[in-house]
Amino acid sequence: MMRDEGVIKYVGHWQPGPAVSTPLMAPLMAGRDRLYDAGLVGAYPDGIGYGNVSVRLPTGGFLISGTQTGALPQTGPEHYSLVDQWDIAANRLHCTGPIKASSESLTHGALYDHDPAIGAIAHGHHPDLWAYYRDRLPTTCPSVPYGTPAMAAEMIRLFHDTDLPQRRVLVMAGHEDGVLAFGPTVAAAVQGLLDLQQQFQKSLQTLNSPEGQGYG
Repeated sequence: MMRDEGVIKYVGHWQPGPAVSTPLMAPLMAGRDRLYDAGLVGAYPDGIGYGNVSVRLPTGGFLISGTQTGALPQTGPEHYSLVDQWDIAANRLHCTGPIKASSESLTHGALYDHDPAIGAIAHGHHPDLWAYYRDRLPTTCPSVPYGTPAMAAEMIRLFHDTDLPQRRVLVMAGHEDGVLAFGPTVAAAVQGLLDLQQQFQKSLQTLNSPEGQGYG
């Protein structure tokens, strides 16, 4: 069975062009590479990449890591795309740059549209985090697949029906291994995922201690 991962499901219009020059590029690359080092961005054994980061640009639109860049230990400006137009209802997106935008770009666009305070988004994959925090944290409906208008709508539902605005971290039940965090800056969004990973490790130690009940 082929993994349903990394496939662009929106109608994408990519205009090849040079890498975007912005002071936000350096923190975006640094944050993404921190997630790679933590194992939250990477590639599965079949070579399919996972994980992405984005940052809102003051001039409009957002900069996001390109599709299938997860396997790269380090990224450069050539691995990012500018998303300058998107239409959630029509499932359409336009991007420009040296690479096509991530397959998760529509979800990022929906979050930026919904909350002007969101300055950056980090999406990682981790099977243990996904399993442990599913339904413990705001969690999308398991029947909703990633990269679709339905997933974008699920993000907004969680804003209204859960404490997501305060937690700023969610689990994508219909997107195996997927967890997502957002914040005012790239550093804050990335740290949201790293903090979740650290909390899980502490919980695992407690559960596996003689006083705990074990995990799994």
